[in-house]
Amino acid sequence: VFEPYMTLEEVSHGLKRGELIQGTLRINPKKYHEAFIPSPDDTWDIFLDGIVARNRALNGDSVVVQILPREQWKVVRSDTDCEGASESEIQRDHMAVKAQKKPEQLSRPDGTVEDQSSDQDELISKPRRVVYIEEKKHSRAATGFLKFLPDKRFAMFSPVDHRVPRINVPLTDCPQDFSSRPGDYTNTLFICRITNWAVDNNFAEGRLVKTLGQAGEIEPETEGILMEYEVDFSEFSDEVLDCLPKTLPWSIPPEEMRRRRDLRKECIFTIDPSTARDLDDALSCQQLPDGNFEVGVHIADVSYFVEEGNALDITASKRATSVYLVQKVIPMLPRLLCEELCSLNPLSDRLTFSVIWKITPEGKILSEWFGRSVIRSCVKLSYDHAQSMIEAPDKLFSAEELPPVDPEHPIDEIHQAVLNLHSIAKNLRAQRFSGGALRLDQMKLSFTLDKESMMPQGCYVYEYRDSNKLVEEFMLLANIATAHHIYKSFPELALLRCHPPPKTRLVDELQELCDQLGINVDLSSAGALNKSLNTILGNDEYSSARKEVLTHMCSRPMQMALYFCTGVVKDELHFKHYALNVPLYTHFTSPIRRYPDIIVHRLLASSLRCGPQLGLTTEQVQKQASHCNDRKTVSKRVQELSTDLYFGVFVKECGPLDSEAMVMGVLDQSFDVLILRYGVQKRIYCKNLEPDLNNFHHRKVGKTSELTLVWKPKDLDEPPVEQVIISFQILCESPDTHTDRQTLFRTEAGKLN
Repeated sequence: VFEPYMTLEEVSHGLKRGELIQGTLRINPKKYHEAFIPSPDDTWDIFLDGIVARNRALNGDSVVVQILPREQWKVVRSDTDCEGASESEIQRDHMAVKAQKKPEQLSRPDGTVEDQSSDQDELISKPRRVVYIEEKKHSRAATGFLKFLPDKRFAMFSPVDHRVPRINVPLTDCPQDFSSRPGDYTNTLFICRITNWAVDNNFAEGRLVKTLGQAGEIEPETEGILMEYEVDFSEFSDEVLDCLPKTLPWSIPPEEMRRRRDLRKECIFTIDPSTARDLDDALSCQQLPDGNFEVGVHIADVSYFVEEGNALDITASKRATSVYLVQKVIPMLPRLLCEELCSLNPLSDRLTFSVIWKITPEGKILSEWFGRSVIRSCVKLSYDHAQSMIEAPDKLFSAEELPPVDPEHPIDEIHQAVLNLHSIAKNLRAQRFSGGALRLDQMKLSFTLDKESMMPQGCYVYEYRDSNKLVEEFMLLANIATAHHIYKSFPELALLRCHPPPKTRLVDELQELCDQLGINVDLSSAGALNKSLNTILGNDEYSSARKEVLTHMCSRPMQMALYFCTGVVKDELHFKHYALNVPLYTHFTSPIRRYPDIIVHRLLASSLRCGPQLGLTTEQVQKQASHCNDRKTVSKRVQELSTDLYFGVFVKECGPLDSEAMVMGVLDQSFDVLILRYGVQKRIYCKNLEPDLNNFHHRKVGKTSELTLVWKPKDLDEPPVEQVIISFQILCESPDTHTDRQTLFRTEAGKLN
C-alpha cells in the first residue's frame, strides 16, 4: 500500500540536490484525501492527493516530500477551492504531487469495497509522495468508536477526525464484554493511540488508552479533546509542588522588600473578567502637578517563584500555556501560584514587575521606568465595573455597587483613575490606527453555565467594550516597551513575537474576489485594510453583518504570529508585527498563563541587574519559542473545540434555534454561513436540505461561485422555486413563500454539520 521511507542519509542528499522539500503537512478537515505543504518560497501550496501520497504522515507532522522538477509541475484545483472555504481550502492554485496507483479495489473489514482510482490520475505520471517524517508532531491519539469484527482478533476503531486512519485494536484492549455485547458500546467514546502503521496495511495498529464515556456528553468529549491534543491536565507532581513556598500563608521576605520599589500606597487596581482568578496585571494612573500623568502597568512577578531549571520550571516550559475551556482552565502553573501567591488579589501585598511612564494626556511618552516592585491592589474591578465608570463619569458610586475597596483609596479616586486611563487609552488607540495598525475583530461566543452541572444555560456574543480597549492599550504599550528594552540589552537572546505579513498570492486573489463582488476593500497594507473594514458596508440593517463576513474573509490570508529568538533571525525586517505595525513586540504581561512571558521577565531582570545570571543560549531560547508556538496553536484549537462542543450541547438541549445568517462562501455542493445571532460559522451541505430541496447546481462566475437551489413548492400545483446562493447574501425567515424568504436555516446538528 505504501512505500518505505528513505533513510536519513538519502533524505540529506536529496535536500541538498533540491529533489526533496520540507514542510508541515496540512490535511483538509472537510476532505481528508486532500493534503498540502507549503512550497519552499512559501508562495504556493503543494497538493498531495490521496492517503497513499501522504505515506502514513498525519496532520501537523513535519515531513519531507519528493517532488518533480519545477518545469513538470501542473496546476490542479481542489473542488473545495472557492471563496469562503476554510484553512487549506482558500482560493489558490495547487501544484499536484500525485501518488499514482493502478485502479484497484481495497477491501474493508466490514466486507464492502472501496474504489481507489481517481479521474485525476493522469495529472502526473510518476509517483511522488512523503518520503520521510522528520517529526511526528501529531499526537497519534484520537477519539472515536469501536466496531466489532466477527472472526477477528481485533476490533476496528473509527476516529471522529477523518484525517486519522482507522485503527486495528486488539480485542484484549476492549471492554471485557465487548465481543459478546458490542451493541452496548455503539455510542461509547474511546481514545486510541496509534502504535504502528505498516507499509502493507491500509489501517494503522493501536492500543485503547481509555474509555471516555457517552458521546455527546461534555466531560467525556472534553477529556477526549485534551488527550487527543496532548494537553497535560494531570495533577502537578510532588516534585513540582515541593518548589513552592512551604510556609503558608506566605509573606514577602524583608530582604526582598528592600530590593524593590514599594508601591503599596499607590492607587493600583485590576480590571479583569468577573470570573477571573489568575490576576496577572494591574494598572495605576496618577495626575501630576504639571497636568501630565504617571501611568503604571504592574505584572505579577512569576519568575521570582519559578526558578530557572527546577521541576516547576521544566513542567511550566512543557505546558507552555494555560488552556482555557468553556467550563474550566487547565493551568500552566499550580493553583497556589496562579490563584494565590502570584495573582494580584486585592488588599494583598504582591511582587510585581512594573513599567511606569510619565505620559501626556494625548498619549505622548515623556519618560519610562522598568523595575521590580511591590504593590497592594486596592480593588478587583470587573470589565463591567470599569465600563459603568466610563459610561457614568459624573456618578458617585456607592460601596455596594463595587467589590470590597481598600479604605485608603476613596471610590472617587479609583473612578477618576479609570476615567483618566480611558481618556489616554483612546488617544493611544487613535494614534495606533492612524499609524497603520489593524484589528480583525471576530465574534466570540460565550456561555452562561449552571453553577452545579456546568451545563450551558444560554449563549451570547461577547461584547468588546471601552473597558476592554482600555486594558488592551496599556498591555500593548508595556509589551512594546519591553520588547525594545530586552532587544537593546540582549540583541542575540531576546524572545520576541513577530507577525509575518499575509501571503501576497492570497491577498491578490482576495482582492480580485472582492473587486468582482463589488466590495471596496484596500488590502495594500494593514492600515489600509483596517480603514476599509471600518468603512460602512451599505446603509441597511445588515451592514455590520457584512463587516463580520468581510473580516472573516480577510482573516484567512493572515499568518500566525510567532515567538522567535532574535539571534536566529538575522534580518530585522522579519521582526516586525504586521497587525500592530510595530518593529518590535513581545509578551510580558501574562506570565501566569504564558511561558514566553516568564523568559521575557528573566531577560528583563538580568538587564536591570535585579535577577540571577541568565543560563540561556540562543539555541535554547529558539527551541522553547518553537515549542511555545506549537502549544499556542494547540491551545487555540482546543478552545475552539470546547466552544463547538458547548454550542452543540446547547442547541441539542434548547434547539432548534432560529437565526438569520449571511453567506460567507460558496462551494460546489455546500456553502458557508455566519449565523448572526451567535457569531458561529457553519457549513450547509445541499444534500442535508432534502426533502425540501428538489436539486441544486453550481457554476463559476469569474472568481466567484454560485449555487442554484431548486426548492419544492409548498403547493404541488406551483412550479419549483429557484434561488441563487452567492456570498454576502442574507438567509432569513419570511412567513410566506420560498421566493421571498430565501429559506430559514436552523442550527440543528443535521442541517448545520
